[in-house]
Formats: sequence, C-alpha cells, structure tokens
Amino acid sequence: MTKPTVVDADPELGARVRAELGGSGPLRTLEGGRSGLTYAVTDSAGKDHVIKAVPPGRRAVGRNDVLRQSHVLSALADAGAGPGVPLPAVTARSEAEPAWFAMERAAGTAGEPVLEEHSLSPGIARDRMFAAARILRELHAVPLAEIEAGLRSAGGEVPEPLRPADELVRWTRTMQAVPEELRSGSAALLSALEIAVPDAVGPVLVHGDFRLGNLLCAGAEPTALVDWEIWSIGDPRVDLGWFGVFTDGALFPGVGRVVAELPSEAELLAAYGNPEPPDYAWFRALGRMKMAAIMGHNLKRHREGVHHDPVQEQLPATIGALIASGRSILEEVAR
Repeated sequence: MTKPTVVDADPELGARVRAELGGSGPLRTLEGGRSGLTYAVTDSAGKDHVIKAVPPGRRAVGRNDVLRQSHVLSALADAGAGPGVPLPAVTARSEAEPAWFAMERAAGTAGEPVLEEHSLSPGIARDRMFAAARILRELHAVPLAEIEAGLRSAGGEVPEPLRPADELVRWTRTMQAVPEELRSGSAALLSALEIAVPDAVGPVLVHGDFRLGNLLCAGAEPTALVDWEIWSIGDPRVDLGWFGVFTDGALFPGVGRVVAELPSEAELLAAYGNPEPPDYAWFRALGRMKMAAIMGHNLKRHREGVHHDPVQEQLPATIGALIASGRSILEEVAR
C-alpha cells in the first residue's frame, strides 16, 4: 500500500515540527496570524498544537521574533500565573533559523464584538469583557521579579521598562509614517499628548494588545490569552487604555458596530479593581491614537501594494473618528 503523502503548508517547516513533536499529519495554515506565520499540526497522540514561525528570509525582529513570544509564555507559567491568567503551554521551540515554537491549541474561539461579524449573544460578549478585565488584573499582579527570572530561564531577555513617554515616542513614529492626508488632526493630538505625559507608575508585564480578539473563550469561559507579539514591561494603564477602545463601536464608523450591552470603560475599570487610575484620560487618548496609527499604516500598505486588502479603503472615517475622540478626551481634561 502506498503511504499517504503529507501535504504541508510549508514542507521544510513541517518536517522540522514533526521531527520534534512526532506525528504524521500535515502542517496547516491558520488564518489570522499577524506576527510571523501561524500553523496547526496534530501530533502522534492526537494532540493539536499551534505553531508560530519566522517567515522564510525574514529576520527574527519585532513582530517576527516569535521566540520572544514563547519566552514570555514560559516565564508566566514559571511564575505560577495559574488559572487567573489562562495561557497556552509552550510545547516545543527551535532556535534554528527560521525559528519557530509550538504551543498547545486551546479550546474556544475569539472575537471582537465591535469590529467583527460574530454569533455571540450580547450577554456572552458582556460576560467575556468582564472576565477579561479580571484576567488583566491578575496578569498585572504577577510579580515582576518572577517574570524576569522566568524570562532568563527560558532563554529570553529582560527588556527595560517603557515609560508613558516611551510609548508616546514609539507610536508617534508609527503615526507620522502614515501619509498626512490619512491622519488629519493627528498633529494636534500628538502635541496634546506630548504636553501632558504623565509620570509612570510601578511597572508590570504589559500584554500590549489586550482585547477580546486575543482571548479565546468557550462560551463565556476564557481558555487562553494569546498573541503576545508586542508585550513589554511598562505601565499597566497602557493595557487599560487600549482595552477601553474596544468598548465603543461608534469609534469605528463604517467598519464597526455598536453593541449596547457591552460594559463601559468605567465598568471595566471597576471589574479590574482600579476605578480611578491617575491620569487615565491620557491613556484613553493614547489608545485611540495607537489604533488610528495602526489603521493608517494598514491602509498605507494596501495603497502601496504591499498587502492587497480592499477592505482597508473603509478605514478613513474610523481613523478620523479615533483622532477626534482622542483630542476631545484631552480637551475635556484641560477645561
């Protein structure tokens, strides 16, 4: 009998993964991976794994540095983050180029109610948001010394803490790389943010893209916090301000939807356990600026032919709304 042919999305990577994990199943592409490449594979015991890999010919830097993601997952496991922060376990990693790592494939699905078509009932979406706020509280409470020790143990590096001023510099560069005609009003927003940069509070592990779209859930029960591409050590209010952006579908005209049952930013802060973080308005405005910069960058890439995606042409109104909202928040504080 002829042995069935294994058809891999990436034959070379597939062979390497099977040599490490066992099994004979094909390496299957998973949609939605934005950092590196994302695949799924089944091992000889029938267990499913998610594989993140550096794209062939690319350097393992920035979002393509997949091993950096594996290091923080291992560090959190070593620090005993426990059920309060559901995480996929790292099952294998390879530093040979192109680098890759494997993690267990958690049950459940993820969805962003204000941005994506989904079948979630309003009540389930609301429950997920509150559960996410509690997870964020537990994540920020993991002792930093234990995370740093775990990073070193996993072979990773401990980054310098980012202050609010550092976050502003980082995302200002992204915004200013967007053509001016796509970011009207951004100069005034960036100026207002720069004038009012708050002092940092005690640093914590910051996920960097904390939202429901990166939290797998089975029903209302969270199963895994994923997509750790831009984690850092820094100010917890960065995660809070970003999470709050996704409570209001009105910030995304033309591409989003208003879900009246979702918690407000104030309700999420209460669930997180800090109803009045100091200078929180600045972080709300920063989150809106970041989203506008990301959307402007994606639209620019589409128009330049780097990544063809006609859906990006729907973004100008949302970019404008996010910038206007950020300015309004800071103007209200200044009154």
